[in-house]
Amino acid sequence: MTLLKHPFLITMGDAAGIGPEIIARAFLQAPRDLAGCAVVGDVPTLRRAAALAAAQAGCPAMPVAQLGSVDEAMSVPPNCIGVLQKCELPALVRYGQISALAGKAAADCIVWAARAVLAGEAAAMVTAPIHKEALAAAGGRAATFPGHTEMLQAEAAAFLDRPVAEVPVRMMLANDELRTVLVSIHMSLRQALDAVTFDNVLQTLRITHAALSASLGRAPRMAVAGLNPHAGEGGLFGSEEQAVIIPAMAAARREGLDAHGPFAPDTVFMRARNAPGKAGEFDVVVAMYHDQGLIPVKYLGVEQGVNVTLGLPLVRTSPDHGTAFDIAGTGQADASSLLAAIRMARQLAAQPGPSA
Repeated sequence: MTLLKHPFLITMGDAAGIGPEIIARAFLQAPRDLAGCAVVGDVPTLRRAAALAAAQAGCPAMPVAQLGSVDEAMSVPPNCIGVLQKCELPALVRYGQISALAGKAAADCIVWAARAVLAGEAAAMVTAPIHKEALAAAGGRAATFPGHTEMLQAEAAAFLDRPVAEVPVRMMLANDELRTVLVSIHMSLRQALDAVTFDNVLQTLRITHAALSASLGRAPRMAVAGLNPHAGEGGLFGSEEQAVIIPAMAAARREGLDAHGPFAPDTVFMRARNAPGKAGEFDVVVAMYHDQGLIPVKYLGVEQGVNVTLGLPLVRTSPDHGTAFDIAGTGQADASSLLAAIRMARQLAAQPGPSA
C-alpha cells in the first residue's frame, strides 16, 4: 500500500442506495486498504450502514466517528470509520426510494470533497454511486449536472479559473482485462452521434494518451472503435469513419500518438482484452459513445470495474455500478468494485503530475 501524507476522501453517494453499505463493508473487509480514508457524508446514515454490514457479517458494528477536519482522517484508529459531516439530512432516508434530500446531500458531499482535493487537503477522491433522478429532483445547481463527471469538471474549471470547455474530461472504465475511454458520456444516443466530431475524437485521443502515458510509463497503444457496423465498411454503412474518425486519427499520429483503426466495434474489444494466457493487442479502446464502451467492460465483471475521470487536475475513481436501489438495505451489496476503485486511486495519486 502506497503511503501518502494526505488522506483519501470517499463520498457517501446516494443515501437511499448501496453506497453507504459498500463503504461500511469495505472498512470491515479490508481495513488496511482503507487506512487514511475518510468518508464525506452523513454520520447517522453511515452508522445505519455499519450496522447492516456487521449484521450480514455476523460481527459487532464498526464504530463511526465524526471528524472535525480532513487531517484527523490520518489518525483515525483501525476498525473505525471516520466521517466528515458535510451534508444535511434531517432524518434517515428510506432505502430504494428516489429522494430530493438524498440527491442534494450526495451533491453537497461531492462538491466539498472535490474542493478539498483541489486545495491540496486530500490526495484523491473515490465516489460512491449517485442516482441521477435524485440529483435532478434536488433542484438548484445539483440538478444542472447529469452525473459525477460533469460536476467535477465544473469544479475543476472554477478552481483553475477557466471556462468549462477549456477543461475537457473523459470517462475511462477499466478492469484487469480491458480499458475503454469514451468520446461522449451522458447524453442521448442521438446527441452522441452528433458528438462524433473531428475535434472530440482528437481530443479524446490526446487525453487518453496523456493519462495512460503517466500510468503505463510509455505511450499507450490505442485502438479506435468505429461508429457504424463494420466501421462503416468503406462508407457503405455510414460516412463518419471516413469523414471524421480517420482524419482525427491521422492528426493524432502526426502528433506522435499511437492510434490504430478504426476497427469494427463488435470485435475490437476482444482484440484489446487481456484474456488469461493471451495479452491484448492494445492498452485501451477509444469508444465513440457511452454504451459502446461500457457494455464490454461491465460484461467482463462489474465487481472489479473502476471508473476513472481523465483530464481533471485531481484523482477521482468510482465503482463501476450504480445505486442498486433494488437491493439497498438487504445486505446483499458487494464492495469489490469500491475496493478496486480505492486501490486504483492510491496508484494514481502516487504518480507524478496533477491528474490521472
